[in-house]
Amino acid sequence: MSDVSPLPAKSAPADRESVGPFDEAEANAVRPYIDLGGIKILPREGLNLRLEVEEQTKRIVAVGLDYADSTLQVQPFAAPRTSGLWEETRDQIRQQVKQQGGRVEAREGPLGPELLAEVPVMAGAEGAAKRLARFVGVDGPRWFLRGVIGGAATSDVEAAAAVEDLFRSIVVVRGGSPMPPRDLIPLRMPQSPATA
Repeated sequence: MSDVSPLPAKSAPADRESVGPFDEAEANAVRPYIDLGGIKILPREGLNLRLEVEEQTKRIVAVGLDYADSTLQVQPFAAPRTSGLWEETRDQIRQQVKQQGGRVEAREGPLGPELLAEVPVMAGAEGAAKRLARFVGVDGPRWFLRGVIGGAATSDVEAAAAVEDLFRSIVVVRGGSPMPPRDLIPLRMPQSPATA
């Protein structure tokens, strides 16, 4: 291709710096965050946290949050300083869901562009049950935070608002070390047990 395509713009709510998801430099230092390395989570009543671990490497690859009869899986990635990853990531998710026999609808949500997907629970099974998932993403300074929302927050307005608020309260800790774009920012076990 001879045409140089413009870099994808960053995709984030206009008020991201004041309402979140936050960069470490924007976060309120006195709040009692649960420190998971690449992200910090603000504890709240009724929130359960699960770490998703890759079996071979024992590396934590995602943080699962159960809240408001919903699930929110989050992953922080390194990103370029000037361009965003959410646009390209949405295309990849769209292709993956279609390959699994699911349906995807792009829409504008409270966090910006998002995907609502109907994903078969058992791939390849005829008449398999499908589950709804909302894919959300926000490009921050040098990072990209991806979320997958399931459960009540895919259809219930109040649950959706609660989970969106939870997503927006997350602090991404990119760190100063150089990382290739799209690399998962390392996650770790919390230092001390969280007190709710």
